[in-house]
Formats: sequence, C-alpha cells, structure tokens
Amino acid sequence: MNQQEDKKFATAVIFAGGKSSRMGEDKALLDFDGVSLSEFQYNRLSKLFNKVYLSSKEDKFDFNAPLIYDNHAISSPMVALDSIFEATTEDEIFILSVDMPFVSYELIELLFSQNSDEFDVVVAHSVMGREPLCGIYKRSSCDTIKSFLAQDNHKLNALLKTLRTKDVVYDEEMDFKNLNYKSDYKEALDKIVKK
Repeated sequence: MNQQEDKKFATAVIFAGGKSSRMGEDKALLDFDGVSLSEFQYNRLSKLFNKVYLSSKEDKFDFNAPLIYDNHAISSPMVALDSIFEATTEDEIFILSVDMPFVSYELIELLFSQNSDEFDVVVAHSVMGREPLCGIYKRSSCDTIKSFLAQDNHKLNALLKTLRTKDVVYDEEMDFKNLNYKSDYKEALDKIVKK
C-alpha cells in the first residue's frame, strides 16, 4: 500500500497484554526490525487505520501510542474486548494480536469487504481454523461478552459460536504465523532480514 493514500479504516487495537509464558519473556517488547514488536505492529496498522490503540494491563512501551487498559484483574482477550468497548465509542474495531506480525493488508481489506450489519464479528479463518485475534468486532457483541465474563468464561471461540460470526477463509499460512516460542521468533526475524 502506498503511504500517500488515505487511510481506509477507522480503528484498530493491538492486543499486547498477554502473559507470553511460552516465549519466556514479554513478546510485545521483543526487538523486531529495529523496534519493539508492539511498535512494529503499531506502525504497520497506522498505515491503514485512522486510530490505533494498544490493549494492555500497563504502560510498558517505549514509544507513544494511545493505550486501553484492561478493566479486570484477570488477563484474557475477552477482558480486553470488554475494556475496549467501555473505553471507546466505536461501533466496530479491528483487533490483532501483537504476535501476528505477518498479517497482510490484503487480508485486512478482505475482512472489511465482507463486513456487514448482519454480523457481530467478521473473523479470519485459516487452515488451522478460526483466528479470533484477527477480526472485526462490533458493539452489538458487548452484552454477550459481558455475559461470558459474568460466567468466568474467557473462551473466544465459544463467544464466536454464540454471536453472528462471519468466517472469511484465507489460505496464506504466513499471515497467521504466531510468535509463541523462541524458535518462532528466530524464524520470523530471518523472514524480515530476507525481505
């Protein structure tokens, strides 16, 4: 995408508040192409979106970006979703996990092209199944999210089964490469160097 083009979409939130237990250190702060992984994602999404937020329990970042803090003690994407809709007035928000640095602009544009009022969520669907941390969530999902939290249910896939969810199939596996382990991180750095 040409940086001179107008930004196409309203609001995105990068989920950067996870525990990173499998990585052994905070993924959001890993060095990635000369900046933290969080800043790398922020810079990429800022080319498409007018507003980009970071979702986290704390301000642990070394660059300036608007933050949305989790409003519950427990950490989970469900909590982050609830916090986001409480902190903003947006009717819909694109969310992306910080550890998915290869999600393409083409995939994001495809998700928005499939978006309509008949859906509460429009989510990417890879060869591995639904990708709940790469999709568009609507304010119409708020009551169901709160109901899940009241039951201490933090499973996003269960939420998606309850809501009016549109699956958008996309078969480029690299888009969905997660940086869960040190080996994933090293492989991703190799791909950045080769670009």
